[in-house]
Amino acid sequence: MNHSEHTNTTWLFEITPKNKFFTLNLKEVWQYRDLLLLFVKRDVVTVYKQTVLGPLWYLIQPLFTSITFTIIFNNVAGIDTGTVPPFLFNLAGITVWNYFTACLTGTSNTFGANAGIFGKVYFPRIIVPLSIVVSNLLKFGIQFFIFICFYGYYYFQGAAIGMNVTTLFFPLLIVMMGVLGLGLGMFISSLVTKYRDFSNLIGFGVQLLMYLSAVMYPMALIKEKLPTYGWLVEYNPLAYVIETTRYMLLDVGQLSIYGLGFTFLVTIFVFLVGVLIFNRTEKSFIDTV
Repeated sequence: MNHSEHTNTTWLFEITPKNKFFTLNLKEVWQYRDLLLLFVKRDVVTVYKQTVLGPLWYLIQPLFTSITFTIIFNNVAGIDTGTVPPFLFNLAGITVWNYFTACLTGTSNTFGANAGIFGKVYFPRIIVPLSIVVSNLLKFGIQFFIFICFYGYYYFQGAAIGMNVTTLFFPLLIVMMGVLGLGLGMFISSLVTKYRDFSNLIGFGVQLLMYLSAVMYPMALIKEKLPTYGWLVEYNPLAYVIETTRYMLLDVGQLSIYGLGFTFLVTIFVFLVGVLIFNRTEKSFIDTV
């Protein structure tokens, strides 16, 4: 190939240094969409491939957790859920919470779990955590179907539950939850490459965060019973997502426009910071993993 032919060549992909302070190349992610789908398939198939119950674990975990919460927090502790059956109240919160935790914990070890691939082949690294968020939608869909089944059972039993016009916006709430989990996960995955002990704190931190996110109690209850510590829940964006979920699906609790606005802003901020730190870490992580 002579010089003139070389200069007129149109390349399919062009790999250039990332000199910008912040980059989120969605065009490049779209070009690698087949790889994204391949990672999604890998995540779905391999998680329960060598288990006895397989995908049934998607159903067992939320059901047993809801039963446990109902016995401990509602029957023993006496937390009132109003006209909504306690089991359904807990199942609604747990279903949405599980999607967030799956996104967070799944993406928090991106560099460590994929160091072998990252060190050999080039592709947009953000595809890996993004595939985890997408693949977890399948798990969420299965668990949400179980919720709908129990919802129908209680509804025909005469329980005072119902949906409202805000239910139409429920998918946006799930997207917000996934983006928040993605942003936090990318941020933590970047920290884990240098500070390994962060990986040991993730499980404990998620468990503690659940109790501060109104998963098993109404937000109004904590403000009434523990006004001194109520701000811990009030300034937790996840609590507003859980509370709004129950308002949309069960017509119980409160819809806080201020809370949703606050959650949206925190989600965007966490996501942008997560992408920024993730992009900076991917340049040098191979030396520390």
